[in-house]
Amino acid sequence: MPSAIVTGSDSGIGKAIAVVLARDGFDVGITWHEDEVGARSTEQEVRALGRSAEVRRLDLAELPAAADVVDELAGALGGVDVLVNNAGTSRPAHFLELEWEDWRHTLSVDLDGAFLCAQRAARAMVEQGRGGRIVNVTSVHEHVPLRGSSAYTSAKHGLGGLTKQMALELAEHGILVNSVAPGEIATPMTGNEDVDPATVERPGIPLGRPGSAHEIASLVAWLASPGAAYTTGSSFVVDGGLLLMAAIRD
Repeated sequence: MPSAIVTGSDSGIGKAIAVVLARDGFDVGITWHEDEVGARSTEQEVRALGRSAEVRRLDLAELPAAADVVDELAGALGGVDVLVNNAGTSRPAHFLELEWEDWRHTLSVDLDGAFLCAQRAARAMVEQGRGGRIVNVTSVHEHVPLRGSSAYTSAKHGLGGLTKQMALELAEHGILVNSVAPGEIATPMTGNEDVDPATVERPGIPLGRPGSAHEIASLVAWLASPGAAYTTGSSFVVDGGLLLMAAIRD
């Protein structure tokens, strides 16, 4: 059976991705940092769909050793066909006030951690000899800055560049690499957990609302599917038209 590892799959976007991949027939490796209860909930949903699930704690501030979890999960699942780098963090601060520790923590989790997890998964995929898919969950801030978020924006820009580099170098092994760049999504990170996005007004977004974690998960599921077999090195922005706002004039 095909298997997928989804980092940060204890809640929000990661949980939605894990569940939709299980629905598509993948056994799933689930990771959590602080919310083990959430990870166990994801595990239950995956198993309810008839798929196997393995759960591990992953702290991407503890590198490089933390990346061993990818090897552990691949071993427990009998391989890895899809990796979704979803785990991330942010410590907002104005550029002039940003502390070195907060800069390094954000870069460690959002960029260094994604690099090491992807490298471990890609090595396993090459050894397996059947190709694979890697999806990096970035942000619209892979493409545009965000005031007060120097570290986060830098990490996401870096992960977008790494996505392209990986796609170039791994294509010969049949490994496709893409990024998904969400705008505001109704998740715990944005303070809208378990909220119907259609009920939240966002005048600054052309579609007038935040997105749903399931709307991100559906795109990731497509990138993991046979239908995306000719798609690599791309960034897919899912933001309700947020980046179009630069074109709007009063």
